Amino acid sequence: MYWLWAIISLSFGVPLASVNNFLPQIVASLGYSTIRTNLLTVAPNIVGTVALLFLTFSSDYFRERSIHICIPLATALVGFIILGSIDVLAHRHVAYFACFLLTSGAFAPSVLVSAWYSNNTPNESRRAVVAAVMVAVANSSGLISTNVFRAKDEPKYIPALATSGISQTVVMACIYLTLVAAGFGGLCLLLVASTGIYMRIENRRRNKVQGVDITAADVDTEALADGPRSPSFRYMY
Repeated sequence: MYWLWAIISLSFGVPLASVNNFLPQIVASLGYSTIRTNLLTVAPNIVGTVALLFLTFSSDYFRERSIHICIPLATALVGFIILGSIDVLAHRHVAYFACFLLTSGAFAPSVLVSAWYSNNTPNESRRAVVAAVMVAVANSSGLISTNVFRAKDEPKYIPALATSGISQTVVMACIYLTLVAAGFGGLCLLLVASTGIYMRIENRRRNKVQGVDITAADVDTEALADGPRSPSFRYMY
């Protein structure tokens, strides 16, 4: 599944890098002064931090990953759609609200996905390699975001929003006639949801074959050396 983790890491990385690097630029496009722009970026980042902490603690408490990743991906997607489908100068307050959606949805997936592939890589040496490679893949997505937020596209940054929204759904809102963007975000949302469903189905199949009803939390780590090849293995989904 390493190729799948790599695609997921790359796809969530584009919205994350876009928000991290260009939130001030997005807020500035609403027509505010430099000082006010800097002040207005504080609140969305605070809300994004709170959302990240809430989702990560909740994910750990319920021992569940995929749904907790899909929620912020969908939230950020809504933010990208709003920014891409309205006149941001005429609807500043709506556009600013969308910035809160971006930060609420862009930050958490990076942490949760890292925990997810680590949970499903029982071999410690392999887990260390996988974590290093996936972090590098996710960081490389910044190369995409830095080349789609261009000054000539402000104030809407339609190409950038379309690209970042790929990690979150297949169709974006219409601008004038029709703006369709299948972005990295929609791809990530689809992959995470599909992977979570597959893991649930596979766990149920193994339980049915073995006549048991156990989850990943019930399996002794000593029995997980062979990973999914072990009959005792259960996915952490």
